[in-house]
Amino acid sequence: MTTYAALLRGINVGGNKKVPMADLRTLLTGLGHDGVATYLQSGNAVFTSDHGDENSLAAEIAAAVEKHFGFTVDVLVRDHAYLAAVQGACPFPAAELEGRQLHVTYFSAPVDTNRFETIDQQAFLPEKFALGDRALYLYAPEGLGRSRLAEVLSRPRLLKGLTATTRNWNTVVKLAELTRFPSSP
Repeated sequence: MTTYAALLRGINVGGNKKVPMADLRTLLTGLGHDGVATYLQSGNAVFTSDHGDENSLAAEIAAAVEKHFGFTVDVLVRDHAYLAAVQGACPFPAAELEGRQLHVTYFSAPVDTNRFETIDQQAFLPEKFALGDRALYLYAPEGLGRSRLAEVLSRPRLLKGLTATTRNWNTVVKLAELTRFPSSP
């Protein structure tokens, strides 16, 4: 059994695409997954499964959410090894920062640095970003809501062809922790 995190993009934000976490747990259990748990209201679920790969599991969950709730949601599924590697590869001093200052955007596929080459990072200092394995790290000292750089990084032309969803550092750490061992059913 492998423990995974499902990252649902854009649910329960501003009253749109409401997905109660109890319903999400029931839905994932109904798909045959074990040890289902949710974290926060922002679309983070942890489960164990012995069937499928990350992409097929994400497609299965997205289809089930659409069927049950009546709207489409982008879903990324990542295993513990990946989540721990992203946490460990952070290029910023995470231990010295508040969780609201550091974010990771998870991508559905590897991202070429050329995609972001037109962004003049010096113009946004002290904010900074760096690319990782299917991830983008963003240091935003005033938080994501006040970040000018986050606005630029989320432009559709930069993300064309990708599914992307962002989590603050506290959530990044918690998801790596929750996926560390298979959960009990």
